[in-house]
Amino acid sequence: MFISLVLGLCVGAILGITGAGGGIFAVPALVIGMGWSLPQAAPVALVAVAGSAALGAVEAWRKNLVRYRAAIVMALAGIPVTAAGAFVAHHTSPTLLTLLFAAVMIVVAVRLLRSQHKKTTTDTQEITTYRVVLDEHTERFVWTMWTWLLFLSFGAITGFMTGLLAVGGGFIIVPLLRQFTPLTIHGCIATSLLVIALVSSGGIVTTVMHGASLPLPMTVWFALSTAAGMFIGRKIGNYLPDHIAQLSFAGLLIIVALGMAINATIVRFAA
Repeated sequence: MFISLVLGLCVGAILGITGAGGGIFAVPALVIGMGWSLPQAAPVALVAVAGSAALGAVEAWRKNLVRYRAAIVMALAGIPVTAAGAFVAHHTSPTLLTLLFAAVMIVVAVRLLRSQHKKTTTDTQEITTYRVVLDEHTERFVWTMWTWLLFLSFGAITGFMTGLLAVGGGFIIVPLLRQFTPLTIHGCIATSLLVIALVSSGGIVTTVMHGASLPLPMTVWFALSTAAGMFIGRKIGNYLPDHIAQLSFAGLLIIVALGMAINATIVRFAA
């Protein structure tokens, strides 16, 4: 029980600081820390991340950081697609899923590092990377056909990954918003939290419908400690520069991905 509380605090803190690490670190934390398989860890991780993200989104909403229209569009596209991801996961071996999870983490980390490098080279290069713009007067997104297609695509990808790997999807949303929109990292995180809460809730229903079980006491304790850690992380994140939060998240992704890949390989050959 103590281990699950500590793991939940750590996962929640990462979620609060980055807006993207909760889901992608919750599963590895339970797999490595508790010795569970990925299918066992998936629903518990989703419950914890969905609840914590919802609380974080409410807090961010009060600070006018959440782009709720974009979040709702992404969620509406993502929730139905979770079923497709869950179906694929149900017919895939746990070892392969774990290795896929690690590979996705590496890809995301590399994209984050490349994105940060591009944003720090020249102001001109930063502007040309944006595909979605803000209205000069209202500071809201300009909803062109490209904007709709882009956010719907983000949501669909997020939903599929949520069903497949039981992650909230913030590790996808935050880098994409950073690359294609002029939002600050804090605006990306706030919007990501709302999408995570909505899509993860749909993912919980989908995974349970596919036969996943939720050990109630462990799920409750892990979810509560994750929520507490999220609030701690949000407080810390307010004092971290954008580039530090982004680079730290990329580094953690690489470390955890390598650990998961090595652990999965050892278990596979030991069997």
